[in-house]
Amino acid sequence: MRQISIYRNQSNTSWRRDIHAALRFGERGSAGLRAVLWLLVGALVTLVLVVDPLDVSPVDGWLGLERIEEVGHGDGLWTCGMHPEVIQDEPGICPICQMDLVPVRTESGDGDGDGHGGGLLTCPMHQDILEEEPGTCPICGMDLVEVEAESGHGDGDGDRHGAVVTIDPAVVQNMNVVTRAVERKDISHEIRTVGYLDYDQERMVSVTTKFSGFIEKTYVNYIGQPVRKGEALFEIYSPELVQTEQELLSAKRYAQSMAEAPAGAKSRAEALLEAARQRLAFWDITSEQIRRLEETGEVFRTLQIVAPASGVVMMRMPGLEGMAARPGMELLHIADLSNLWLTVEIFDNQLPWLGVGSRATVTLSYFPGEGYRGRVRYIEPEVSEKTRTIQLTLDVPNRDRRLRVGMYATVVFAPVAAADAITVPAEAVIRTGERDIVVVALGEGRFAPREVALGSRGNGYIQVLEGLSEGDEVVTSAQFLIDSESNLREAINKLLASHDHGGGS
Repeated sequence: MRQISIYRNQSNTSWRRDIHAALRFGERGSAGLRAVLWLLVGALVTLVLVVDPLDVSPVDGWLGLERIEEVGHGDGLWTCGMHPEVIQDEPGICPICQMDLVPVRTESGDGDGDGHGGGLLTCPMHQDILEEEPGTCPICGMDLVEVEAESGHGDGDGDRHGAVVTIDPAVVQNMNVVTRAVERKDISHEIRTVGYLDYDQERMVSVTTKFSGFIEKTYVNYIGQPVRKGEALFEIYSPELVQTEQELLSAKRYAQSMAEAPAGAKSRAEALLEAARQRLAFWDITSEQIRRLEETGEVFRTLQIVAPASGVVMMRMPGLEGMAARPGMELLHIADLSNLWLTVEIFDNQLPWLGVGSRATVTLSYFPGEGYRGRVRYIEPEVSEKTRTIQLTLDVPNRDRRLRVGMYATVVFAPVAAADAITVPAEAVIRTGERDIVVVALGEGRFAPREVALGSRGNGYIQVLEGLSEGDEVVTSAQFLIDSESNLREAINKLLASHDHGGGS
């Protein structure tokens, strides 16, 4: 079945018009009759040539018109201008964008035209342009290049992963193709969170007394005052303490008097003296104060209470001087700020990467460009039901005392997710949803897509579990164009191969 071109319909219309004119003219005489006969003969010849029952089409050759044939189930291929992966052997519409399909081959041809042997030419920047004749791209004006699908070069890439494509080096440069070598390296899994600084609970002490008394003089007068271990904080008068001091002095004099007594009596006197000393020590009276009491032999009316640790006074009882103190009453609070705790929260799915001892980089907006080091010392045993987070506590050294409690900080963990792993840059991977592809540079302008199995990701790199070896070259720029071209070449080759097999049978 063949279509009749427009110029043929125009010829039939002209023939009918000439017949009517000739009949009108025949009424004028015999001369008109002869003209009618000649017109009939001419119209008959024209009709035979146009209808062309012998399929020789001489009129097409005389007029320089190209024959228009209906493309049936021959060797014509149809594709979508927007989706070149759509290849059909019949005209229709694109199943993706509903555009009309266009022929891949512009004419039937017999393979003896220009010596290209049926090779397809395409534009490196517009893969939907496919021509059999050399020329330029109608979109960008670049020279068309021949991209032939190869059956492989002994490495199996074409058979396993898709068509190997060969691109002219000049075109490779124009496409800005960049390659990177596959290398072994550690991949870090970065975890970023925020937190706030707090006191180190293990470096905080409360100053209390274990006996009742009255505070008569204080040496710490404001919050934030630094103190050193052993430094006097206040003086306290306690009748109970004075009585114990007197008992110590009496026991000492008794022990001295029993120095020449029998061994049993002497040991009992020394036991009484040691018991008095222990009682004062249990009240947190220092050994230096007890020794001075025994040397001087004088009862101290007030006793100095000294700092049990170095640090900064963070709490002071108001009206401390002159107040009555009871056992266990918190009079002062001292905190050592040389080390602070940093409390942060992470999501529960990030916990496998961290543990006690994990290190982190701590930065604060108060000190731009500076960083501190932190170490995880404690992990909460439960996950918050509302936020699905876990609280971590970090040790942060504060030797210069610049860090303050309550400051917010940014915390970055970088645990090693994969050690000595085969890695590629993240931009080299093409994710299709069903599989992951990288384009491997085989050398001499040859490229092939290769399916890979991926692992951990971090620091701009992705671990490759299967599909690549150390030293392979992968494309990190313009790999989408190469992969698209490879898929198109592979689809066309498979379809042409099926056509050839069908035609041969």
